[in-house]
Amino acid sequence: MTWLLIARVTVLVVLNYREYIPPNFDSDFLLGRGSYFWHGYHWAFFSHLVSGPVSLILGLILINDRFRQKFSSWHRWLGRIQVINVLGLVVPSGLWMARYAITGSFASLGFASLALATGVSIAMGWRTAVKRRFKEHRRWMLRCFLLLCSAVVIRMIGGLATVLEFDADWLYPLSAWCSWLVPLFAFELFSKPKSGVPLNVRQRPVA
Repeated sequence: MTWLLIARVTVLVVLNYREYIPPNFDSDFLLGRGSYFWHGYHWAFFSHLVSGPVSLILGLILINDRFRQKFSSWHRWLGRIQVINVLGLVVPSGLWMARYAITGSFASLGFASLALATGVSIAMGWRTAVKRRFKEHRRWMLRCFLLLCSAVVIRMIGGLATVLEFDADWLYPLSAWCSWLVPLFAFELFSKPKSGVPLNVRQRPVA
């Protein structure tokens, strides 16, 4: 269900790109951005359009245990592509676009923090994989995927607000934080390793 939801929202986002290529400055997201769009913002914007959905699709594949066990070499190669995509495109473009959040500095800080947290999580995921600390690697990459899914969560919040006809000035700035902090907090709360069992040590069967 979660896989289908993320895939569906990703497809709907991509289908909406007809509003952005060529840019329609009367569309919701680009409204009011015409004055600075072609002065550097467009590079970050178009990079984010391409790299964002790619990171979500790759993330869905990479967190799949069956795929990892059956196609371990593909998992490694796709993982490398994911690291390059996120660190080279998603994070830098997200940081640049965060400066121009329409709803003010609170939202800008939320999106900038999200970009930095995503960069740190995937860098740590790569580092732990290189050191063959695979349980830690998995936790870092799950964190990264949750952070990437903030794009899905924030659209769900916006869609729900539209259905309920709820329009408050504070909703979008708050969503810039809640879309990733709430899932990350839930992950840390409910997926803690059992106390006394190191992440990188396999439990030996009791004789």
